[in-house]
Amino acid sequence: MKSQNKFLPLFAGAIIQLCIGIIYIWSIFQPAVMEYYAWSAADASVTFSIMLATFVLGIVLGGRLNDKKGPRPVVFLGGAMFVAGILLSSFVPQNMPWLIYVFYGGMAGFGVGAAYTSTISCAQKWFLDKRGFATGIIVCTFGASTVVFTPIVNTLLKAVGVSQTFLILAVIFAVVILVFGWFVKNPSREYMDAFHVALPDLSRQKQYAPLEMVKTKYYYFIFLSMMLLTPAYFIINPLLKSLGELRNLSEAAALAGVMVTGIASAAGRLVAPWLSDKIGRRNVLFVLYLVTLVCILLLTFAQSYLFIVLIALIAFAFGGSAGVFPAVTADYFGIKNNGVNYGLIMIAFAVSGLLFPAIAKVVTIDGIPTPWTFIIPAAACVVGIIVTALLKNDSAKKAGQS
Repeated sequence: MKSQNKFLPLFAGAIIQLCIGIIYIWSIFQPAVMEYYAWSAADASVTFSIMLATFVLGIVLGGRLNDKKGPRPVVFLGGAMFVAGILLSSFVPQNMPWLIYVFYGGMAGFGVGAAYTSTISCAQKWFLDKRGFATGIIVCTFGASTVVFTPIVNTLLKAVGVSQTFLILAVIFAVVILVFGWFVKNPSREYMDAFHVALPDLSRQKQYAPLEMVKTKYYYFIFLSMMLLTPAYFIINPLLKSLGELRNLSEAAALAGVMVTGIASAAGRLVAPWLSDKIGRRNVLFVLYLVTLVCILLLTFAQSYLFIVLIALIAFAFGGSAGVFPAVTADYFGIKNNGVNYGLIMIAFAVSGLLFPAIAKVVTIDGIPTPWTFIIPAAACVVGIIVTALLKNDSAKKAGQS
């Protein structure tokens, strides 16, 4: 068998993820966009909601294409849509700000979803014996994008303004995706067969088609487990700066807390899936749930720097969930169709990301949290722990017994 470097597609996928992860720092773009287009905060924030929905749609449809055509064409297609969305955002006239919804929220968001799922699926195929490790590397760089690009984007926005910032970023990302996308390809049949010989359980694992997957009870258990683990982050994150100042943090310390959450989320994306290879996916999910539950309860009264620590731990658990669930999906339903299968699981992420921030607005008074701000995500954690306990085994063959 011809020697194949399995770390090259992993590295290439990680670099691409680092670039496309910038889509998640809309909160950094938003103040400058609001000023440039004379947009209200409510109107500008809709961009992120649209992006979240199209991101998941991109995962589902891009995953389907990935499973049929392989990751390279999907990475190029998704990357092209991502770059085009950012590029076209730079040409939006000041009297038509709603086009940001179309280009940044819709086109770029969809492209990111397609490229995101393809790089994850590709990495898992190269590391069939270490799916958690490979997934962790990929999604860690996606999360690290917040830390890397926040100061860069801030500097560009101040130096050249909104339009030129989008233009510069689009050019850089186009070059990166064009170069590194070429190396995102699935391993050969000989490579896969060698794994099947060394790990015979792989060849016996049922490879679920999407319609087969959604007929199993385990699809709904995993769906709910993801949906209920993320509310604490989605509810608290928009309130981070204002809530930090209410808890006796200076404005500078509150802003530093935002950066710390980015680092913690990236760390969770790396550590949790790696740990899941060692002690099992379900056990790690229990740990993430318990960390989130304890921290959200302590946040009801935490002050000063304890507040930052607790927020960081919630971000760590949130990031960890992004790293563990792709591996959980592959474990239960096989690697063959994991691109689209994981996309169908990720609908839970979109539901949580749209539903719980809306709930948070209802239970806050003039932007100030009430006890319900903390009780609701805590209750979600309790229900989520019960649901996760129904995942009896990390083995995919259990799903076939449903």
